[in-house]
Amino acid sequence: MLLHASTFSDLQQSAEYAFSQSEYARAALLYEQLAEQEPDQVHWIWRLGLAHVLSGSEAEAQRAWRRPLMDLEREPADRLSADLLQILQTQIEQFEGSEAWQQSWLIRQHMRQIDPENILNLLSLMRLGVKLRLLNGEYIASLNIVEQLRSATNLHLDAEPLLQTVTQVVDFGYDDPQVRDFAEAAMRHLQGSTALFQVLVDHALRLIDYDLLNLPRAIYYGKLCLSFDENHLDALALLTAANELSGQLSEAIEYGQRCRDAAQNLNDKVMVNGLLGYRLLKIGGYWEETKALYAEAKASLKQVFEHSDPSQLPIHPLMPGISFHYAYYLDDKPNELRPLQNQVSALYQNSLRRIHKEQLQADSYQQRFSAPVIQAARTQRKLRIGYIAHYVNRHPVGFLSRWLLKHHDRDRYDIYTYHVGRRELTEFTEQWFVQASSVLAEQGNRFAAATFDRGAEIDIAKHICEQDQIDILVDLDSVTFVTTYGVMALRPAPVQITWLGLDASGIPAIDYYLADPYVLPESAQDYYSEKIWRMPRTYLAIDGFEVGVPTLRRDKLDIPQDAVIYLTAQCGYKRHPDIVRLQLRVLKNVANSYLLVKGTADEATVKSLFTQIAEEEGVSVDRLRFLPLDPNEETHRANLAIADVVLDTFPYSGATTTMETLWMGVPVVTKVGQQWASRNSYAMMMNAGISEGIAWSDEEYVEWGARLGKDASLREQIALKLKQSRQTAPLWNAEQFARDVEQAYEQMWDLYLQQSRFG
Repeated sequence: MLLHASTFSDLQQSAEYAFSQSEYARAALLYEQLAEQEPDQVHWIWRLGLAHVLSGSEAEAQRAWRRPLMDLEREPADRLSADLLQILQTQIEQFEGSEAWQQSWLIRQHMRQIDPENILNLLSLMRLGVKLRLLNGEYIASLNIVEQLRSATNLHLDAEPLLQTVTQVVDFGYDDPQVRDFAEAAMRHLQGSTALFQVLVDHALRLIDYDLLNLPRAIYYGKLCLSFDENHLDALALLTAANELSGQLSEAIEYGQRCRDAAQNLNDKVMVNGLLGYRLLKIGGYWEETKALYAEAKASLKQVFEHSDPSQLPIHPLMPGISFHYAYYLDDKPNELRPLQNQVSALYQNSLRRIHKEQLQADSYQQRFSAPVIQAARTQRKLRIGYIAHYVNRHPVGFLSRWLLKHHDRDRYDIYTYHVGRRELTEFTEQWFVQASSVLAEQGNRFAAATFDRGAEIDIAKHICEQDQIDILVDLDSVTFVTTYGVMALRPAPVQITWLGLDASGIPAIDYYLADPYVLPESAQDYYSEKIWRMPRTYLAIDGFEVGVPTLRRDKLDIPQDAVIYLTAQCGYKRHPDIVRLQLRVLKNVANSYLLVKGTADEATVKSLFTQIAEEEGVSVDRLRFLPLDPNEETHRANLAIADVVLDTFPYSGATTTMETLWMGVPVVTKVGQQWASRNSYAMMMNAGISEGIAWSDEEYVEWGARLGKDASLREQIALKLKQSRQTAPLWNAEQFARDVEQAYEQMWDLYLQQSRFG
């Protein structure tokens, strides 16, 4: 007996209402009644099964859906299946529009049973696996998607969903062969996509940023790109860096040379030249080859600068950081190098700002620099200081900068930290930087200590400028991390400063560079684009270092107890043959003395360098000891105590290593030059109250080295002075340094207000 039309309509409305209210079990009962009343309308069966799926009765759903398909020929059965799939797809789109990911995933799983080879559905299930954190090797294998991608000759598929899926899956961070196999299988169908190459290379770079244990995965993705394009420049550059970081130095050089050969345009040639130059110096011993690279770099840069409109050139983001910075290790010529750095950085800033022109001109960005907002920062709230860096971990930048953050006056300033290229923070970063940040308010689940991916310059800049409204932004990386100086180039804060890192970056948007009376000569302002702001005492201070248990002993090194031990502990970059020769001349002048050599470089190359020069200088190689790296920084510091004298390098001196040596009470011999890189040890010694060991020529270097080796009482006097300096010297008074820095910030801010008012 047929129901009255209005009764049937009421039943239909009740079923749809129950479904819309997520009352799926009730909706299933109502759809079943509708199906009984209209047995020829398969639509109600499809809705009935869908309600069963969402109520958890999945077996019931499959039985319901099979009913209309039983005993049908293939063609009509396929038509009905297509109709069912359309019903399911429509419902999925509604769920995904409201971000009901679990329900969408559930329905897609049933779609897969009906149509197991629907690649779009499988790709969606991969992305949902990421969203719901279900993704692992077993999950990927269950979808059989890798095999389908490998066997398919032509997917007839828009590249976007495949590219989107690869991006999300590899960035999910799950390390499993199935993830890598999926990326490789997708590559077969997207090998012409430059976007996919960039996705994989950027992902590999982020892997390196997060944890060097990820190097094998990074290398895999680099090689995967090369398997489809053997001359892919970014993949070759990635493999150059990743192999160097993993200690595979010969492979790093091989990829660097291939990268150099693959570079086509002038911009890339300059960048690759620097990439190779760094790796050659890291190995050690390639000084003449690196000098030749620098000569090429200068010639290439000259062509860039002489371009009819250099502002229109596509400047590679790595250019300010690596294009020729290795030259600071070759010679002490800041009057030549700094202008080059300034010009390259200015071109990069112009290029980056051109790319992000619209966002930089948006009202939300521009109004941050309006007079009312600026005045409010001074009168209605505390001054907001932001520190931005990648290396706020167990790295020299982290070890040295943490003390300033510890001693900042929270009653007067709000401190923000931005961790660039860091997805997960280490315990060290949490303790010293996150906890040191001023948590004013939760803003979209982001506190004042914020983390950002590599390459997100505009996103970071907008966050700093618009959300946090930072007044003074301090760059801790300088040119050591591309994203950091990219953010600074976009000027998200009214006052911008560089401190630490590797010298100043030369980015025009940076206003000041913190120095002291020693680390830069008076003439330095002639070739710095930033205003050099000289602190009254020191440009750097700490309260101390954690020291572990020493592992080095004289007897284990076969060194007599009464012998004099010299130590040089630097990376291959700093092993200039000229300074090695001076160190060995010191050794030659002091009988019963030995030289310990430690640092990151190719062991065979370093041994060859020292052995060759020792033979030329008439020093027995039996007096040399080559040491492996220590397991951690604390052990390294403890082992410094085995040395009677530490011999510094030139033209690139020690910095953190010198501070650690002084903290351990060990005398240092350093030669002072003109560039920042050759004056760090000098500045630190002066700020520790020590002048003994400071040399202004090669002859003085050797004289001081020999004198300190021969005069045990002088060494004892220096050790005592260094011990006492922990209580008196500016270098070890981080609290006083914090007050000096804050005073500098106040003065900088006042200058900015005056310029804003009258300019």
